[in-house]
Amino acid sequence: MPSTEQSSSDTLLKATQLNRRLSADSGIHDMTITLRRGDVLGLLGLNGAGKSTTLRLLAGTLIPDSGHISIGGFSMAEAPLQARQRVGFLPDTPPLYNDMRVSDYLQFCAKLRRVSKASITEKLEAALVRCDLHSVARQRIAQLSKGFRQRVGLAQALIHEPDVLLLDEPSNGLDPNQMQGMRSVISQCGEERAVIFSTHLLSEAKAVCNRIAIVHQGRLVHEANVNDDDIELEALFTGFVQAQPQASNT
Repeated sequence: MPSTEQSSSDTLLKATQLNRRLSADSGIHDMTITLRRGDVLGLLGLNGAGKSTTLRLLAGTLIPDSGHISIGGFSMAEAPLQARQRVGFLPDTPPLYNDMRVSDYLQFCAKLRRVSKASITEKLEAALVRCDLHSVARQRIAQLSKGFRQRVGLAQALIHEPDVLLLDEPSNGLDPNQMQGMRSVISQCGEERAVIFSTHLLSEAKAVCNRIAIVHQGRLVHEANVNDDDIELEALFTGFVQAQPQASNT
């Protein structure tokens, strides 16, 4: 039977000392992250700091060289199917099929995520409502604006109602109105599950997160509670990322 980690806490994600070498001078080093239900963690860093690699490791699409990840109590190494079932992932390029209609694509994603036939209609409706997609549900994805395409990408990450939501720069390329809509959806999601999203926009982190983690050259160099700590986020971020030359992580 798959290994589970029973705990009385509401910990949904626990990653301990993750390491992944990508090249001689890039990778992830000793990354440790813990998330509980209700956490919205902003993963901050310059382009190439290691944010995308960290999210790919947590999503199970990239295997660490060492370290341990558990999602909802299931080990990513020992029970990968159960762990991944509890994760929703929106990569920096949404995994969309442009020729499909929005509703058909989301039904397809629900089947891939092993949502029961009896629940697909209910889950589809919930995703369309949460991501405000009813007006485009019968349109082909290729016809949608950048903002709606991002919303479809978010809907596919939510269709199976995961415990942990991983978003790689979800507001990238959106106009101010679209960005505000995306932030609103992320905030709502954070009330029910644990969310990590990567960004290099400090304003976005301050608007949405209750926690931030700064990543630089593949290392988590600082964590803070946005609501509780009296921090000047701009000065803090600048101080860490200017301390050393930037390496070539992804």
